[in-house]
Amino acid sequence: MEININCDLGEKSKHHSNKNDPELLEIVNSANIACGYHAGDKETMYQVVKISKKNGVSIGAHPSFNDPENFGRKRINLTSTEIKKLVVDQYEILQKIASDHKDKVTHIKPHGALNNMACEDIELSKILAKIINDIDKDLIYLVPTGSKMEKAAKKLNMKIACEIFADRNYEDDGNLVSRKKSNALITNPEEAKKHVLKMVKNQAINCHSGKQIPCEIDSICIHGDNLSSLETAKCIRNNLLENKLKLKPLNEMEKFI
Repeated sequence: MEININCDLGEKSKHHSNKNDPELLEIVNSANIACGYHAGDKETMYQVVKISKKNGVSIGAHPSFNDPENFGRKRINLTSTEIKKLVVDQYEILQKIASDHKDKVTHIKPHGALNNMACEDIELSKILAKIINDIDKDLIYLVPTGSKMEKAAKKLNMKIACEIFADRNYEDDGNLVSRKKSNALITNPEEAKKHVLKMVKNQAINCHSGKQIPCEIDSICIHGDNLSSLETAKCIRNNLLENKLKLKPLNEMEKFI
């Protein structure tokens, strides 16, 4: 069975250090790169693209609301035209840097509040799906499994990779536990390792209550801005390999070839 590990990277800001990025890029298969709107800048994008190419890691744009003050986690209501400009501009910024390295952006994954809002709002999810599909029909759209984003993308027959979160707990409706709650994050790498393997093997979300929700799982997200990210990534990768799973970049998975 094939599986992908992705990580949000290049997120240097007052909220987060990117010091672990080089080591994380030796562990993960795909990088979601901050494009300067919630974090990062051209220097961090350049660094992540360069190391990703060296390590055979596929690269993706991680577009966000233009809100570095809140790390892209504040909800902002925009028109469809404004959302299109937001996503296209960030994709093009990263694609230009990728081209300079003779590489290519092969997936897109919205960040933070933009992603959370689209998970809940079918109209916003339709807008995002159309924007990304119009950019390039070969782009892989990385979305939370079971979300409205997945449903909207399927209606356009897009290339969809469904992800789970290694370091987050889930509510009984399949949505992530709010970061405002004390049980939102899984900070123990051993706990995250077991959490991930159970979900991948069962193709189901583990809810905090113990409930299981059947779903499709192509990719596992490890957030690069947690203190335990590096150790969590190592534990999860090793455990998946020990359990005979094949780890691949998104654009090399059989379902996308």
